[in-house]
Amino acid sequence: MEKKKFYMTTAIAYTSGKPHIGNTYEIVLADAIARFRRMQGYDVFFQTGTDEHGQKIELKAQEAGITPKEFVDHVAGEIKRIWDLMNTSYDKFIRTTDDYHEKQVQKIFKKLYDQGDIYKGSYEGLYCTPCESFWTPSQLVDGKCPDCGREVQPAKEEAYFFRMSKYADRLIDHINKHPEFIQPVSRKNEMMNNFLLPGLQDLCVSRTSFKWGIPVDFDPKHVVYVWLDALTNYITGIGYECDGESSDLFKKNWPADLHLIGKDIIRFHTIYWPIFLMALDLPLPKQVFGHPWLLQGDGKMSKSKGNVLYADDLVEMFGVDAVRFFVLHEMPFDNDGVITWELMVERINSELANTLGNLVNRTISMSNKYFDGVVNNTGVIEPVDRELRETAVAAAQKASDKMDELRVADAITEIFALFKRCNKYIDETMPWALAKDESKKDRLATVLYNLVESISIGASLLEPFMPETSAKILSQLGAKKRSLEVMNMFGLYQSGTKVTDKPEILFARLDVNEVLEKVEAKRAAAAEAAGTAADSAEGEGASADAGADSEKAVIDIEPKAEITYDDFAKLQFQVGEIIVCEAVKKSKKLLCSQVRIGSQVKQIVSGIKAHYTPEEMVGKKVMVVVNLKPAKLAGVLSEGMLLCAEDADGNLALMTPDKDMPAGAEIC
Repeated sequence: MEKKKFYMTTAIAYTSGKPHIGNTYEIVLADAIARFRRMQGYDVFFQTGTDEHGQKIELKAQEAGITPKEFVDHVAGEIKRIWDLMNTSYDKFIRTTDDYHEKQVQKIFKKLYDQGDIYKGSYEGLYCTPCESFWTPSQLVDGKCPDCGREVQPAKEEAYFFRMSKYADRLIDHINKHPEFIQPVSRKNEMMNNFLLPGLQDLCVSRTSFKWGIPVDFDPKHVVYVWLDALTNYITGIGYECDGESSDLFKKNWPADLHLIGKDIIRFHTIYWPIFLMALDLPLPKQVFGHPWLLQGDGKMSKSKGNVLYADDLVEMFGVDAVRFFVLHEMPFDNDGVITWELMVERINSELANTLGNLVNRTISMSNKYFDGVVNNTGVIEPVDRELRETAVAAAQKASDKMDELRVADAITEIFALFKRCNKYIDETMPWALAKDESKKDRLATVLYNLVESISIGASLLEPFMPETSAKILSQLGAKKRSLEVMNMFGLYQSGTKVTDKPEILFARLDVNEVLEKVEAKRAAAAEAAGTAADSAEGEGASADAGADSEKAVIDIEPKAEITYDDFAKLQFQVGEIIVCEAVKKSKKLLCSQVRIGSQVKQIVSGIKAHYTPEEMVGKKVMVVVNLKPAKLAGVLSEGMLLCAEDADGNLALMTPDKDMPAGAEIC
């Protein structure tokens, strides 16, 4: 009998930096689902990968002094390393810089243009660079991006647009007829009430203000909007061919059975993506599940907050399976979960060391102590055995029911309910007391057999969530992994099997203070290493500047008249972020910049065209005099001044903060 296919994907990780544990949670969650579906007998194809284009990456590459491709190659490698570290069983890792993907995106864009779904126009609105998203003023929340809460920037440029409204009614009808399409239900309600029912605006699907993207092949100054590029990975990765014969893998697996994504990108996957598919005359995915966030103890993880936890640091401290267990078990179905070092220690001690590890160790140790490790079923059954057996044979169905609803944490809870019942069974039967009575020897053997059999069932069920731990338990028991079909049968562990004579401690109890001391020591060492590197670089720079260039190290200028503090206090200096810059058409010297300062944007004209290109200016943090009386330069209004340093040769350098400061920070 041919297996039923199951094609599932994660969102592809954005290559702007190393993924933290909140990002890593998704791949672990997807892996648990994929492994469980395989256990259920499905032919699973599990795809993940990286999203590698966009303005944010272009800016980060500029800051790093490398090409965008070099930048994403490094980050994509780091993402794949962490996915592999977490023992995830993906079948395909796609990168949106892969040649076959880029070619198909260009074909898709051209096809949609030729059939009238995409048209050329111009865009003026508000843009969130981190989210690569355009917004109207009415969609903002407190004046900021509704997805990430960051500042938005005014943007105006020629662009191609997709006619979203053409397919809106059809999508609404699909959602109403397929209640399982968007999960959890709260996400569906949000999409319907906030976006679809009020009416969809046409979507900007190209950009001209940056270059790092897939070029529109028939209009190369445009690059394809990053979300049209990224979303299509779900079909290009399995061999979709826009203008020809798609692969057998595509024909077998599309439509996807599950898109697993974070709740913050649910709109792109349940509105934009289905409409793109409708325009391509392809069936829609069967289900999109928007999982909640895994938060640090003091809120959403953010490098600027300094509260980021990384998977490799957690694994170094606790091990892969302990981290997998925590992120899977501690995440509610549709509410955000929380992770802290202290909470991890508490869960490892209570659930993994006590409930599971101690159970396995005690059972094996008693088998060795009383029967030289040989486990026999002597058939001496008593009423107290019934509840343990019923719990054991029901565990697989209960876990499967939860997994069918994608309630992964609840499925793990059902498995641990079996382990907890085993511990209770030990207290009820008191094997140590039975061992003192020779006439109870057969009863003692049955008690230990019941424990080994129940643990074997639980360990087999545990494999999708904690694969290494599952294998270790079964190996120590001398047991084989059960298939799901026979987990409802009690007594399959072969009588006469010998357990290991040297049981391994699966999870040692941890002291929270010792863990926190190690964490702090590691942070201090990292800070010291960073400081040493900075000192070394500074020293190298100083020695390089010495000698022949020493005469250029200082410049004397004509002093101006002294001023009082009151004179100085009249000037208002703030950090500004340049969000748009263009040359002033009637001038050979002037650049016109849109500078974000706090919640305001000021237009500032500067005579620095000989020293900076408009592209170099965008993204820079600069020092601004913000209360200078507005004036017109070459007919263009200027509402402030950018401060620069000038050397003896007339070369200019913008004054920028040496640490990352928010736009609007006061300079005093």
